[in-house]
Amino acid sequence: MARAIPGRAIGMAKTATAAKTNGRAVRRPRHRSRQKAAWLFTAPALVAYAVFVLYPMGLTMQYSLYDWDGVGPSTWVGLDNYAQVFTDPELLDTIFHAFELILYFCAVPVVLGLAIANTIRGIATTRLALAARTVLFVPQVIPLVAAGITWSWLLASDGLVNQVLSAVGLGGVTRAWLGDFGTALPAVGVIGAWVLLGLCTLLLLAGMSKIDPTLYEAARIDGAGPLREFFSITVPSLRQEIGVCVTVTVIAALASFDIIYISTQGGPGNSTMVPGLQIYRLAFFSREVGLASALAVVLMVLVLACVLPIQRLTREAR
Repeated sequence: MARAIPGRAIGMAKTATAAKTNGRAVRRPRHRSRQKAAWLFTAPALVAYAVFVLYPMGLTMQYSLYDWDGVGPSTWVGLDNYAQVFTDPELLDTIFHAFELILYFCAVPVVLGLAIANTIRGIATTRLALAARTVLFVPQVIPLVAAGITWSWLLASDGLVNQVLSAVGLGGVTRAWLGDFGTALPAVGVIGAWVLLGLCTLLLLAGMSKIDPTLYEAARIDGAGPLREFFSITVPSLRQEIGVCVTVTVIAALASFDIIYISTQGGPGNSTMVPGLQIYRLAFFSREVGLASALAVVLMVLVLACVLPIQRLTREAR
């Protein structure tokens, strides 16, 4: 057998190494050029985000450390504004009201959305399913101002809700739902639940369409009923969609403003006052910009504290 010449083998190895090196040298400039192109495309969005989000956020944090009326000179107060947020009963009540709204804005749309989406999935090929999806999504198209005005009429003392209750013999429970201290906040919560129900239902319905039908067939063969299928297959398969729904609705509850501003103005008294409306009043009516900024920072932290664990649980479930 012929033996390989060492010199030739070394030359071939050098050639192969040079070819690899040249290939890498060619790839690296291309990769870098692609990175530069990607940064160029994202630069406008990053600049807009920095100007309209990060910069105002930094100013808000700065203002929160001062006592300032928005016009005259400011006075450094350090963390006194934050101390007032957590010690003033009125400001604390606004935060508690926001967390109470989570029960209506989040729990009701998600739970009802699961039930409605599961029902629509069973009749997905009928015209009734299409009509139901359209009707449920209508609140997302209607401006929140219009929704607040409409519900203010419906829940008034002589509104349609009280007329229906009187017609069915429940006239003793009628009242001005948005004007009563005990029912104003739940009434606002009902409006928010109505607005968010359609969005949650469609998101959950889209998630149900991705579930493998063979899972349901196997469950039926094993003798599982509709209820067992729902809790053993449907709900576990919708963890990501449920996480999105909970995230969106929690943010809507904590940052609520439009519906409350239109329907109750924070009243009666302060029974429906929430942080978003309180920040607006402190900054533009009471001229306490520093205190309003501190409350805004606290609200941002609360939103992150509620949303980040939800996102982490959703990520772990993937």
